Amino acid sequence: MRYLEADYQGEEILTAKKGALGLIALNRPRVLNSLSHAMVLDFGKALDALETDPQVAAVLVTGEGERGLCAGGDIRMFYESGKAGDGKASAFLKAEYRLNARIARFTKPYVVVMDGITMGGGVGVSSHGSHRIVTETTKLAMPETGIGFFPDIGATWLLSRAPGELGTWMGLSGEAVNGADAITAGFADWFVPQDRIAALLERIAALPAPALGPTIASIIRDYTVDGPTGIFSEGRAMIDRCFSFDTVEEIIAALEKEQSDLAARTLAVMRAKSPTSLKVTLRMLREARRSKDLESCLEREFSGTLQVVKVSDFYEGIRAAIIDKDRNPKWSPATLEGVAPESVEAFFVARDERLFG
Repeated sequence: MRYLEADYQGEEILTAKKGALGLIALNRPRVLNSLSHAMVLDFGKALDALETDPQVAAVLVTGEGERGLCAGGDIRMFYESGKAGDGKASAFLKAEYRLNARIARFTKPYVVVMDGITMGGGVGVSSHGSHRIVTETTKLAMPETGIGFFPDIGATWLLSRAPGELGTWMGLSGEAVNGADAITAGFADWFVPQDRIAALLERIAALPAPALGPTIASIIRDYTVDGPTGIFSEGRAMIDRCFSFDTVEEIIAALEKEQSDLAARTLAVMRAKSPTSLKVTLRMLREARRSKDLESCLEREFSGTLQVVKVSDFYEGIRAAIIDKDRNPKWSPATLEGVAPESVEAFFVARDERLFG
């Protein structure tokens, strides 16, 4: 949603300035601002220009349209590229993951409004930032286990550092959480009602550049409220209890012993996911807990994506989700017991192609 009026320039990535704010807007509203390769590259160029501009003290990132910030990456392209073996999917992911790292080390305040749908790649361009705002419309998720994939865009770093086992629950279930839960899990910082966002941003834009960086957090706090409670307010104890195990089978067994509605819903959701993806995701999250930085996790995720395109579950998941849209994927293997250890290990082998260094 566009909260500030300015002279925006561009196509799929719009840029402008408003006072000392550099503005970046994702501009593919018909597809919920899903990221294309060109968008990722243009986003990076925009960050480079704004970071070195002495008149810009902070950056604001928003999504055009009314439905959300960003629904993720262009998975149809990823599907078609994997089928064709043309390398476009790998090139896109390499650029996207490097952008995620770029955002995390951006030297100026990076303000992002995570309203509406913020999923997958949308989390990548928001939750790695320094000043992350959610609203009453926020629906944040990493839903990759439902398409035969695993949480990427540096999400394993974020998920593995969420309090307790909240990140494990988010990564395995793929369920969306509201703004309050996003803050609890460490994916966002402040809850600001949508009807206060424009006034907040106008006030930030009106600050003189030298004062903007140090005072931006205090200004945002003037507009924050306590958001509505979410899943974590009632389910935290159950989640921590059931998702502390290091095998998916143990997590499932623990959920089966619970009596709560959330446990039953979570169990049903997980049973519909790709068994291979569940096992790979849990391993990714546990490896991420031992990682020293975001780049290490991105490197591991990138290596894993090179295996994804070799596995049938990814193509079946995308077929069911966006090609035929029958929402009825046929996973192979269809059970956790059928997933061979070597099938999981294949996602973690060292590869020559790397992101960094």
